Amino acid sequence: MRSHFSHEISFIGHRKQFLTLSCILVILSIVGLAVRGLVFGIEFTGGTEIDFYQTGEITIEQMRDALAATNEGTATVQTTTTQGEAGFLVRSDTTDPTTANAHAQAAAESLGLTSDNYTVTTIGPDWGADTTRSSLMAFGVAILLIIAYVSFRYEFKMSITAVIALIHDLVITLGVYAWFQIDISPNVIAALLTIMGYSLYDTVVEFNRMNENAKQLRDGVHHTYFEICNFSINEVIVRTINTTIVTLVPVVCMLAIGGATLKDFAFAILVGEILGTYSSFAVASPLLAIWKTREPKWAKLEAKYGSAAKTTATPADGAEKNEPKEG
Repeated sequence: MRSHFSHEISFIGHRKQFLTLSCILVILSIVGLAVRGLVFGIEFTGGTEIDFYQTGEITIEQMRDALAATNEGTATVQTTTTQGEAGFLVRSDTTDPTTANAHAQAAAESLGLTSDNYTVTTIGPDWGADTTRSSLMAFGVAILLIIAYVSFRYEFKMSITAVIALIHDLVITLGVYAWFQIDISPNVIAALLTIMGYSLYDTVVEFNRMNENAKQLRDGVHHTYFEICNFSINEVIVRTINTTIVTLVPVVCMLAIGGATLKDFAFAILVGEILGTYSSFAVASPLLAIWKTREPKWAKLEAKYGSAAKTTATPADGAEKNEPKEG
């Protein structure tokens, strides 16, 4: 028999605050995307990336002057540190490999550097267009498969609210990249796809408990969908938090001591995992509960027995607990 859980956290009772916060974050993210825009790496736009390392006392102004002398004055220059050695990362829109290498060599020679102090990577515009197209296709197919799976396994309303939570996570993550002008690389795209899977897992775990708890209701036992939703979140929230903490440990390590490639991936994962955990109980589940409560059965129970503030009820007494299947 299920015992009364007197210390249940009222997640659904605070759904308006959660959804308001999410709306604010999404609006800020959209503003950032519209005003500042995303900075795409050369993998998407095409161009040249020159990595200067072990540059000693050379200043960023000297590097810019050297590049300007080779007709690369519009290139962006960032300082870098590799294994404790100072360096520079230069990005330009030059797409011809011969020209890019000639400019890099001329700039290096004017600064007293050798060919051992730089590497040149050039990507053509066609390759960048293919990468962009493939990335968009991957996101589109992933969302369609998510809708199909959740609709088949549970119901259509759950699939739509799960996708809304995914879009919430992706938009805010991209908003962070827009506001801080962090480059979008293929590693970031891979991280965003990973975020989709992680966010979906948390959401499906909660939906599974809601589905099982709703099935346990018997005649004569009256619980609103808000109560079922809140109780279900409380059942799995400890596992959700533990999973998030364990997952974030290696991500933080990658972000702290990993190379540039790992840091690109780790930062997106860090932001996305935090958002994915939040959106499962603050976006997906509340939206589903609001939508389900409009159904005649649940609307009648809500009108007769419940209110959004009453979120301390448990599923039907005497019903056996069916643990959710692990994904």
